[in-house]
Amino acid sequence: MPIDTLMAMRITDDDSYTRYRKEMTPLLKACGGRFVHDFRIAETLRTDADHRIDRVFVIRFPDMETRHAFFESPEYVAIRKRFFEPAVEAFTRLAQWESRD
Repeated sequence: MPIDTLMAMRITDDDSYTRYRKEMTPLLKACGGRFVHDFRIAETLRTDADHRIDRVFVIRFPDMETRHAFFESPEYVAIRKRFFEPAVEAFTRLAQWESRD
């Protein structure tokens, strides 16, 4: 069953984060994953996160095993280290659920 994850992040380098998305998206699509929703947030009214939130998205994988394999793959890890880590100050997983889509 598909797995959806709702993430909230604080992006500090838009250029690097854009490059991260560009580089990782072909890997994501190749394993059957995709971004379902993606928002830039101008104002956060309330959060328990210990960081400012300016990006919220839902990412979907075909199943939990595929999700784990994607994030642990050497190709993804290299892209994350090069582009994500310098671009993202903090992130919080807000929710995760089995999708009915």
